Amino acid sequence: MQPSTQDSASLDLDAYLARIGYRGALAATREVLDALHAAHVYSIPFENLDVLLGRPIRLDLASVQAKLVRARRGGYCFEQNTLFAAVLRRLGFKLTTLIARVRFQRSDTGPRTHMLSLVELPEGPFIADVGFGGPGLLQPLPLVEGEGHARVLDVIGLRREGSSWVLASRASEACQDIYAFTLEEHLPIDYEVANHYTSTHPSSLFVNNLIVALPSPEGRVTLRNRELGNWRADGVERVLLRDDALLDVLRERFGLELPAGTRLSCAGLDS
Repeated sequence: MQPSTQDSASLDLDAYLARIGYRGALAATREVLDALHAAHVYSIPFENLDVLLGRPIRLDLASVQAKLVRARRGGYCFEQNTLFAAVLRRLGFKLTTLIARVRFQRSDTGPRTHMLSLVELPEGPFIADVGFGGPGLLQPLPLVEGEGHARVLDVIGLRREGSSWVLASRASEACQDIYAFTLEEHLPIDYEVANHYTSTHPSSLFVNNLIVALPSPEGRVTLRNRELGNWRADGVERVLLRDDALLDVLRERFGLELPAGTRLSCAGLDS
């Protein structure tokens, strides 16, 4: 597999490692992949604030680094996984970038709008995904059908469905498909097209809702419009926020600093 996303030569690896608080080894091994993946998802929140602020979402590596690393912001899948793929390639990992059709909390068939990667290791292929705002991966998952991996909040695993692979999550007795994907390589222009839909289309989830999430080893904190959720092994606590509390919560719970007086606007917040 040849690199298909942007060249990682311009990557500021030291700045990225400082951003995620990683000080470990940098070899192209499963142990390093697991550690980097976990450090990334625990440090860089999933968020769509720029969509609601009317700012374009740029996927070139320089823009992604400026936002997620230097400005200490978060981002959604295209930004997060573009950055992570560049880091892995710099370290010598062999990977293919893929695209998925999201099924999480959908009853209809949606477009292919989620980026992830397939990483080749001596132990076999693994999927890596640091950019799913719901019950996504905390660590890379072996591309093996039917093998469940227990986590704090659920059990996650893969199944085959024709030519596709489906990532699914099971909490208690409820099972939820997260997304479906094939192993066809996708290129930067494919993500540009999907990103345009995701960030501008009137029916896009991210145009109509404020969505922020940050997992931790104990669970996950989420913000969907005004509802703050704290998901832990013993259940979920939900709090409905006032408009004047949103900026404080973004700063205190997710590390996202916006200027005082910033107004976020979307259908989910304005209703």
